[in-house]
Amino acid sequence: MVTPVAKRQAVRHIQEALALSERRACALVGVARRVARYVSAGADDAALRQRLRDLADQRRRFGYRRLGYLLARELTALVERYGKPLMIVSDNGTEFTSHAILKWADGMKVEWHYIAPGKPQQNGFVESFNGRLRDECLNETLFTSLSHARQVLADWREDYNTVRPHSQLGGRTPDQVARQVSRGHAPETLVIPSTQSHKKRELSF
Repeated sequence: MVTPVAKRQAVRHIQEALALSERRACALVGVARRVARYVSAGADDAALRQRLRDLADQRRRFGYRRLGYLLARELTALVERYGKPLMIVSDNGTEFTSHAILKWADGMKVEWHYIAPGKPQQNGFVESFNGRLRDECLNETLFTSLSHARQVLADWREDYNTVRPHSQLGGRTPDQVARQVSRGHAPETLVIPSTQSHKKRELSF
């Protein structure tokens, strides 16, 4: 037990197995209580790490640099499939302020706008979407594996875009509106601001 993580795990194990207090368990392990209580504030990159492991399993002779190129090619594949957004709006999380993401945005000529810290209402569209995703899918599902999670999310995305009625779209789906627009017909009952057309496109991702 040389790392803080290992010591925290040992403290929890001792507390659960021997029904000891945190103070006593910390004394046995030899770690300060503040270390045992520490909660990492780092970004959750578990999905990225898992994808990197999957690629490494498929390409056992590739090093980190070549695997990184494959990951970047996938971020880019989304743009090729759905088109390049005019602007991406995000909070100031470290996953969005890294040199890698800023370099990608500059290379793709995509404008990136950061909302003011502590002002989620400035990005109300995605906050609303995240709320729907959490309420209708994540909170309703007990995921058993990464592949299961991917399948559930893919099914929910398909339903969200092609079946689920949207009040802001007059009860229609994003897919119906997108097909209407692609045929050159303006939606008659669309009751959202004109700037929403770009955001609507983001919905179908």
